[in-house]
Amino acid sequence: MSTGRSDFNGGIGEFLKTRRARIQPTDVGLPVLGRRRVPGLRREELAQLAGVSVDYYTRLERGRARNASDAILDAIADVLRLDATEREHLRHLARPSGPAAGRRGAGGVGERVRPGLLRLLAMMEAVPACVLGRRTDVLAYNAMADALYGFSDMPAEHRNAARHTFLHPGVEDFYADWHAVAEEAVAFLHLDVGRHPNDRRLAALIGELSMHSDTFRTLWAAHPVQDKTHGIKHICHPVVGELELGYETLLLPGDLDQCLVVYTAPAGSPSEDRLRLLASWQASDPPAPQTSAPRPGTNRRPRPARPGPTR
Repeated sequence: MSTGRSDFNGGIGEFLKTRRARIQPTDVGLPVLGRRRVPGLRREELAQLAGVSVDYYTRLERGRARNASDAILDAIADVLRLDATEREHLRHLARPSGPAAGRRGAGGVGERVRPGLLRLLAMMEAVPACVLGRRTDVLAYNAMADALYGFSDMPAEHRNAARHTFLHPGVEDFYADWHAVAEEAVAFLHLDVGRHPNDRRLAALIGELSMHSDTFRTLWAAHPVQDKTHGIKHICHPVVGELELGYETLLLPGDLDQCLVVYTAPAGSPSEDRLRLLASWQASDPPAPQTSAPRPGTNRRPRPARPGPTR
């Protein structure tokens, strides 16, 4: 895909086309007449079902109708059977300059993690935890997260969850369910584009991932949308072996562009034992909770090979 600004900001057409393709005419009670050149609903069929003119819907899909009302967007969302996250995303794409576009706060360049949150990370000695910001940048992490992912072995500018997922060699072996992790990363980046359509660093990240990863380009074109909430990660760690870790994502009310991600293992499981082993492995050299700028002069013991930065 092109990395130009027009493509970066033109996601509403891409989004609506992928959602139209999911709905068959028979799903909404329409007859299938003649040969169809596109999968799913045609523009005129969607417009009819949503109660808007074909001309208006076409302008909306082309990004030329910036004052769409909630009623119109809800009608379109109903026809397309969008879930709550997709509906919010549609609003952001349809009204990039409206109030919804600023819901997540200013954020961006120079994001800082509150001292109290850094202290909380330090106190979480038994579980991996990190703070993610805009673009899935890793803003801070504790010793266990470092032992799990090797953040301190990466240049600060490479500490980004999406970049790690697609550009670090060996990552497909590190994640047993790599394709699912990859789709989640793309889905969250799409949300970020909707919330922050003028973020140049986000555009640059998407351009870099598109240039170097065929899988990213394919997933990006499908326009998955999913907020980061909770789930399971299956990790093949080079020191302790297989880990099945649940993660919980906690939004921070004072910094809505940041979230705290905490990993835990099921009680009494082999993964819990291996997580304890990982804790003991790093205990002899426990780093303080780190921000994206490492402390000068910090000496770290060599780590076993793991997915590392490409350059």
